[in-house]
Amino acid sequence: MNIFQKRAALRIAAVSILLASIASPIAWFVAREMAEESIVSLAIEESGGLLLQNHAIALDGPDAARHAGDAAKTILGGLFDIAEIYDAHGVRLAEAMTAEGGAIEAQLPKHAKPAYAKASYESVHLANDQWLLRVFVPLRSPEADNAAPITGYFEGVRVVPAWQKEQLIANSLSVALMVCLASLLCGAALYPVVVYLADDNERKAREVLDSHISMMEALGRAIAKRDSDTGAHNYRVAWIAARIAEKLGLKGNGIQSLIAGSFLHDVGKIGIPDAILLKPGKLDDAEFSVMRTHVAQGEEIVTGMGWLDGASAVVAGHHEKWDGSGYPRRLAGDTIPLPARIFAVADVFDALCSKRPYKAPLGFDDSMAILERDTGSHFDPAVMDVFRPMAREIYDRLAACDEGEARALLEARVREHFGL
Repeated sequence: MNIFQKRAALRIAAVSILLASIASPIAWFVAREMAEESIVSLAIEESGGLLLQNHAIALDGPDAARHAGDAAKTILGGLFDIAEIYDAHGVRLAEAMTAEGGAIEAQLPKHAKPAYAKASYESVHLANDQWLLRVFVPLRSPEADNAAPITGYFEGVRVVPAWQKEQLIANSLSVALMVCLASLLCGAALYPVVVYLADDNERKAREVLDSHISMMEALGRAIAKRDSDTGAHNYRVAWIAARIAEKLGLKGNGIQSLIAGSFLHDVGKIGIPDAILLKPGKLDDAEFSVMRTHVAQGEEIVTGMGWLDGASAVVAGHHEKWDGSGYPRRLAGDTIPLPARIFAVADVFDALCSKRPYKAPLGFDDSMAILERDTGSHFDPAVMDVFRPMAREIYDRLAACDEGEARALLEARVREHFGL
């Protein structure tokens, strides 16, 4: 299991447990409420039948009190422990209770004269751990017509027996456990799907990134070949720049853009005529003016190319100088993008240490002497402070590198910083 799979497993497990911890109490509450409502609904339905059977629905005749009393006594036992029947004006006509109902009657909350239009109930927990369900039902004739006038009120109290409480708790617990298990099973089922999709997405992203890097490499090498170079220079300067950037703490897009910009810094030379680009001697002023346009042309090439947009900082600024004497914008100091300041050190160091058709390579001490001389004019002193301690190691590492070895060095940095 790789790091991503471990993270995915932990996150899915955490979400599943969180959902289970939230959903289970809700399921418990809903199941308990539904169980209460089913008990109340059954009691109301049964009591309604008994009221009708005892002629205790229409409570306006001379026998209303007797019918109400008979109905109240009939309703007791099995359904309710206290039964009270009121007329349409809220006057109590009858009350009956079991021994258990009589024991708890004084503990019930008092209420005003009944005057409600809809059936309802309340759950009451007494201090001695007794649980009561108290129902309030308006009586109508006909009973099923909610628009009919109210002819009386029935109120009943049921002391929920221990066996029913245990059954209700067991049923609610079963529902809560099922919801909890379902949440965990959903997480377990989702994990392989998420891992598969993530792996597939990562594979495709790597393929796209590989193609981008291959395109960058092909373009950079094409320019290097046209400039009579082997292409190793691009690999070397990109690797040196990446090493400096790592010491400076650049990460993510910052170092990715630096690597791409370093490799493509001279991409604008594709627009320079061969007569100037390949001239063996020194360029005159007019030719040098044309040569300078490779910066602007390079910036135009990489700008708008999606992931290569970040390379424009190096492509556009690699000939700027710390004191403002560079080109094309004559930027100075911190106004020069940091990637361009890093690249300037890497580029000049490699150029000094490398063999070119027009010059022999300089030794390490001579190369560093030139860099030190131009620190503060050409180079950012802060970048030189970082480069100086690592310069010897870089020089020794690159001294005997051919193009293939330089490519391998850069590839290691690319794979680390581009997530390949």
